[in-house]
Amino acid sequence: MNKVFASLATAASLFASSAFAGDLVIIYDDPNPGPKAAFEKVVADFSAANPDINVDLSINDREAHKTAIRNFLSADAPDVTAWYPGNRMGPFVDAGQFEDISDLWASDPNLSTSFEAIKPTMSRDGKQWGVPYSYYQWGMYYRKDIFDKMGIAEPKTWDELLAACEKLKAAGITPITIGTKYLWTAAGVFDYLNLRTNGYDVHNDLTAGKIKYTDDRIRATFAKWEELVRPGYFVENHASMSWQDAIAPFAKGEAAMYVMGNFAVGAMKDAGLTNDQIDFFQFPEITPGMPRAEEAPADALFIPSGAKNKADARKFLAFVARPDVQSEWNKAIGQLPPNSKAEVGSDKFIQEGMQTVSTAAGLAQFYDRDAPAEMAKAGMEGFQEFMIKPDRLDAILKRLDKVQGKVYK
Repeated sequence: MNKVFASLATAASLFASSAFAGDLVIIYDDPNPGPKAAFEKVVADFSAANPDINVDLSINDREAHKTAIRNFLSADAPDVTAWYPGNRMGPFVDAGQFEDISDLWASDPNLSTSFEAIKPTMSRDGKQWGVPYSYYQWGMYYRKDIFDKMGIAEPKTWDELLAACEKLKAAGITPITIGTKYLWTAAGVFDYLNLRTNGYDVHNDLTAGKIKYTDDRIRATFAKWEELVRPGYFVENHASMSWQDAIAPFAKGEAAMYVMGNFAVGAMKDAGLTNDQIDFFQFPEITPGMPRAEEAPADALFIPSGAKNKADARKFLAFVARPDVQSEWNKAIGQLPPNSKAEVGSDKFIQEGMQTVSTAAGLAQFYDRDAPAEMAKAGMEGFQEFMIKPDRLDAILKRLDKVQGKVYK
């Protein structure tokens, strides 16, 4: 009787562990309708191909996710989570909270052959820590119908951009919309001004703590920014608006340009705009002859080191790396697939994006991804403050130098 009981107990235990192993807990970070639906389709396709795996999916607000991940990685880690490559993954890698998946990169037929361009940003200490599913260009999105009506051509140089802003402002149209409530939008403007004024190496040296914020080169970046701030070329009350809120004046024709990533196109169309009304141009040249670097942030999925079902998590990441999955997913969200064998969508913004990133002299992740989190937070707070009170520039730069000295000590 005891032997039978023991056998039953063992069987029950094995059944329980097997059932448990079949649960794959995933936390994603974009509840916007298009990205949410596209990821749910990926999960549904994976579930159909793996009926023995039960996927438990949660989708966080992106801003809330940035705070929540610090807690759930320590307390109750999922099996897969969305996060960012580059320096933004660094603290979690260094703290031992992300799983080393170098073995998957070496063995998977897709990761081992078709992700070479983006592999460096997924690597740290010579190892790979996640799988990128998408990347996208930044640049200047604009109301083509307004430009055409006013006889404004796409600005190629800084002087042409200022002339366009002046003409729009005189006609009662805000030249540039932006919402800096969540700060990172201001970082996008800073990055482009810095990349065009000083170049890719200075961007990297600044975010690596090798150049002070009071450096003359960084002051030159802010001097260009001031040429947009002082005349009132940015929408008013931007500090109270999210990036989605800032689409409203753009959609209404009250603002003509938006320095933004390609993910915003879907939201622009949701606001009622058509492909004929929106267009894109690369951020204009500032320093003549400066090699053109671009912002091209990537999004990725990671396995927390505290995950309970790492085997199925690896299956999911391998599934996400497939060219057919990346093709369909990125066509749905209007972005670029990192897998070089994937198909690029025919949408005009995707085509312009591919042309933009494929011909760039360098690809920057983004200020708040390339800089350590504490520095990025202070920097972006300073950027927003400068846009509201440009007279405070000296105090802002000195403050950022102090933070830099602490962060990179």
